[in-house]
Amino acid sequence: MALEAGADAGFGPSALATPANAVTAARLLATPLMVVLIARHSPSWPTFAVWCLIASTDGLDGYLARRQGATRSGAFLDPLADKICVLAALATLIAGREIVQTVWRTRLGRRGISVPAAPMAKVKTLFQDLAVGGALLPWTASHEGLVQATLWVAVVLTLVTGAQYLRDGRHAAAAPA
Repeated sequence: MALEAGADAGFGPSALATPANAVTAARLLATPLMVVLIARHSPSWPTFAVWCLIASTDGLDGYLARRQGATRSGAFLDPLADKICVLAALATLIAGREIVQTVWRTRLGRRGISVPAAPMAKVKTLFQDLAVGGALLPWTASHEGLVQATLWVAVVLTLVTGAQYLRDGRHAAAAPA
């Protein structure tokens, strides 16, 4: 008689303390470290390494759950952890960019240097607004793929325009008065 997957491990569907759930919990506990690294040291190799570690543990907990028995708690916690980790990173990247850009423009403004909004920054704001609006609008809220795609476009534009602001500000600051 063949054993079902996970039957030899002894973790039934109602188990809570499983290796897979421990990995999921570790991913959740590592998320604040990732947020701090993104806020203080992004982009950097340590930040990227922590992100890769957190992201790769998603596959590890799935592997363990399949081998040792999937649980209802794991079925709930794993996707929750995925969303918390990704949303924390995205929110930190967007908020960090906005804060850095505002502080940079304020410092330059005190020196009499103006760094106007670039056309792509207007597009970035549009996509941020569309992502939030799409998540809030009942007609589109259930279309997760559309909302997530719009959010990812906003994130990419946020990072690109943030780099543009820093570059433009450096050029403006270096220009003879």
